[in-house]
Amino acid sequence: MVNLNFNEKKKRLVDSLTSNDLLKDKRLYKAFLEIPLEEFIPKNYQDSLKIYEDIPNLFYYHDPSNYRTISAPHMITIMLQGLSLEKNDDLLILGAKSGYIAALAHRLAPQGEIIILEANSEIVELTEKNLKKLELDENISVIVKNPLEGMPDLTPWQKILVTGAIKQNRITPLLRQLDKDEGVLYAPIGEGLVQTYTQILRIEDNFYGKKQLQVRFTPLMTQVEIDELKLITDIDQYEEVDVEINPKKVEKALEKINIKYETSVFDEISFGEKGEEKPVAIKERDEAIEFFKELKSCAIKFKREDNVNICFENVEEMDAVIESLKNFKKELGLKVKKTQNLINQIRSYNIVRKKLESSSISDSEIIDKQAEIINKQMEQVNQLEEIIDSEIERLKRLE
Repeated sequence: MVNLNFNEKKKRLVDSLTSNDLLKDKRLYKAFLEIPLEEFIPKNYQDSLKIYEDIPNLFYYHDPSNYRTISAPHMITIMLQGLSLEKNDDLLILGAKSGYIAALAHRLAPQGEIIILEANSEIVELTEKNLKKLELDENISVIVKNPLEGMPDLTPWQKILVTGAIKQNRITPLLRQLDKDEGVLYAPIGEGLVQTYTQILRIEDNFYGKKQLQVRFTPLMTQVEIDELKLITDIDQYEEVDVEINPKKVEKALEKINIKYETSVFDEISFGEKGEEKPVAIKERDEAIEFFKELKSCAIKFKREDNVNICFENVEEMDAVIESLKNFKKELGLKVKKTQNLINQIRSYNIVRKKLESSSISDSEIIDKQAEIINKQMEQVNQLEEIIDSEIERLKRLE
């Protein structure tokens, strides 16, 4: 079934969400109209009668116990508005949902970085293709990983969104990854058929919760489909944190965030409007470019080096450059977390190479395994160089 008139359906949908007092953020109103939901649903699952209705949409099916849907638009509205995203926020999304929620979130936090953690490698591949079609792959990264671990090596996260049901005792490692300066986690928490979508605010080492509404979500999938090289964090090692249920504390903190949810957005929508842009600091831009050039020099040296110990030193140099680049992240919208993640992967492969060198397995097995690891590592280094080149070119265009 083909329906070419999706524009009318999506306009009817967002107007309904607005009139029912659900959709209050005009940025999200515009995002719903501009991001094509149909591009996130494979053709064989598309039903033109269901697309842009306020219902979940199937995008992946393996068997009756393993299928995934994109959440209903009203639920997505509640999720994204509950995060109170600012334009510079870095967002961690647990569960890919085909990339649609991340694409909408990017319109709310265009200068932040979004990373999706997804346990199913097939869904990761599908999500990456969807984002690439819409040229969003530079701003949104998708990683095959157990979502319950989060990304502790890329902290802090200003916002974390959990898109599947999660047990109360499993949110501790995620809460510890929140920004201490009013970071927010939004998750459907509970063990039964019904969960409570809860906002949790972090201020220093204190956590405050606000229970929003009861929902029914399938559990967050955590079956990680990756090879034996992946290092998995033991999620039970964390000491559980206490969350004080304090709605007023959460509301007061989020009121300070510069986002005005209007009671009516209809009169406020102006599609092509742009806010007043702050001029780029040329000195800072040029300094950032030099740091990226230094990072590329490290990557080139890494590719030419056979000694594993010197490779470790080279990775340490990369880390030092990244620390310097973090100073320009917000002002220049740098892809620091994406770059840091690649460097961390390069380091992980180096650890495996080091272990193989000291292994007792036969010479032929070692050579084959080393070749495999080095090839994978070089793929990561090549990706790193691509990001560096892209960032340098982007920065050069800033004025």
